[in-house]
Amino acid sequence: MYTVLLPAAGSGKRMGANQNKLFLELRDVPILIHTLRVFEKDSMCQHIVLAVKKEEQAFIEHLLMKYQISKVAAITEGGAERQHSVYACLKASPSRGIVLVHDAARPFIKQEVIHQLVETANQSRAAVAAVRAKDTMKKVENGIIQETVNRESLWIIQTPQAFQFELLEKAERLANEEGFLGTDEAMLVERLGESVHIVESTYDNVKMTTKEDLLFGEVILNKMKQEEQ
Repeated sequence: MYTVLLPAAGSGKRMGANQNKLFLELRDVPILIHTLRVFEKDSMCQHIVLAVKKEEQAFIEHLLMKYQISKVAAITEGGAERQHSVYACLKASPSRGIVLVHDAARPFIKQEVIHQLVETANQSRAAVAAVRAKDTMKKVENGIIQETVNRESLWIIQTPQAFQFELLEKAERLANEEGFLGTDEAMLVERLGESVHIVESTYDNVKMTTKEDLLFGEVILNKMKQEEQ
């Protein structure tokens, strides 16, 4: 069993939207709801905790009622940075077991990946979803290639990222006290000298960031519909 923390206090700047990108729709349903439905349907998910902008909370609560999302146990105010929003979610979490941190703009995470993350975190304290790098990778300085990096050892990190509660709480608390801002939760845990394990995910688990991603999202939804038939 697990609790999922969803920082949802972002914006639509890179999407070119004049609103929170999570309110943009795929198949007439907001991206946020597509993501929430993954966890709503998962019997292993006990609770969902959201970090939102104060001025958007009433609208999000309306969406939860409209689309019958019942597992949201707490809604807290998001911070200036994603990391701060995750920490706020963590402090509002009703559970002290396994916690997952997931990008609310990744609506296509597979349930089997989630379950493997939970199992790995139970055994090894920390695990992240990732996919292998497919392209040739170069190290570049001042616009000039310095070397070709062996892509066999390179992974593209996604979410969810799964942790035992005490470990993530310690990592977030120390980062907050020291004024350290990481690129993801795994980085905060790595600072403690802890090992973070990889769980292979899928390339469909894309983050809705640009307008092009919305087109990819439509294609993925079509594929999912065909697989269900």
